[in-house]
Amino acid sequence: MRYNRQIILPEVGEKGQEKLTQAKVLIIGAGGLGAAILPYLAAAGIGEIGIIDNDSIEISNLQRQVIYKSNAVGKSKALEAREMALSLNPSIQINAITDTLNAKNAIALFEQYDIMVDATDNLHAKYLINDACVVTHKPFVYGSIYKFQGQVSVFNYQNGPTYRCLFPDESSNSKNCVDAGVMGISVGIIGMFQANEVLKMVLGIGKVLSGELLIYNMLNNDQQKFDLVKNNSISLSRLDFEKKYNAIENTVLEISAKEALEEIENPGVLFLDVRNKEELPKVNFTNSIQIPLADLEENLDQLDSNKTILVYCQSGIRSKKAAEILKKHQFLKVQSIAGGALKLEGVMAKVSVF
Repeated sequence: MRYNRQIILPEVGEKGQEKLTQAKVLIIGAGGLGAAILPYLAAAGIGEIGIIDNDSIEISNLQRQVIYKSNAVGKSKALEAREMALSLNPSIQINAITDTLNAKNAIALFEQYDIMVDATDNLHAKYLINDACVVTHKPFVYGSIYKFQGQVSVFNYQNGPTYRCLFPDESSNSKNCVDAGVMGISVGIIGMFQANEVLKMVLGIGKVLSGELLIYNMLNNDQQKFDLVKNNSISLSRLDFEKKYNAIENTVLEISAKEALEEIENPGVLFLDVRNKEELPKVNFTNSIQIPLADLEENLDQLDSNKTILVYCQSGIRSKKAAEILKKHQFLKVQSIAGGALKLEGVMAKVSVF
């Protein structure tokens, strides 16, 4: 029998296996963390698993996103993840959602699942997940990686602390793994911790990491836990959610790398690189300037507000934050380049712009 080795555990048994079969779990992101979480939830027999990601597989993903094969480069992550999971366990339901989680779909989507698992690598998504979970009264398993350190917690579980109780400041400039670098084994370890929290919640066993933040250091195997306190002054209604996120998503416009490159000779356009000086690849245009995001507000006088400013970073995350800052300071013609310098380099290589 497929599940025999876990059913013989007294803490699981036939009743526990039935709980797993009835459970519905949504994994947000099919990158490194998602690639570690999905196989074990599928193998354990979680009855319905959703996986949402609008990205396609790149060769640089394979170092840590180990469920994908080299011949899948260019294909949809969500669809390939679904095929992998079903080949591992065809008795469960896998819903592949080839879309980006946003304010328009988050609440309706979360209402269909019991537990959300954060397998994203950017701050905006984590706040969105948290706030949609608060509105829908659903728990979410948080995971994060920075170089050789990982964090895990469970938020909004049985009215416990939320992500905002730990990180109330949305203006942080934290890097994601594309910007900071990551070892594949790091996302594997943290993803396994996250999958473990899901199984404990579904089965009702052990102690869930609610009200606690686990920090694991991959280099020396240090493991620390810190207690979290719920901030009861933080509240969010569905109306508050819709107002907040619709305003955010309508403020910053994105432009594709291909469209942006059509403007490299336009004197009315300025390319703004908000990466740090040492970051690669170098993408230089005659109509460009580099101001690291951390220094942007102190150097606004270097920018011409009459020009259209196309902002880019490494992958398209910090550039959105930079665009928000510029909008706040009355720079009206601002767009963030989707995919950042990595996407610009890829497009330029294809069309031989170098």
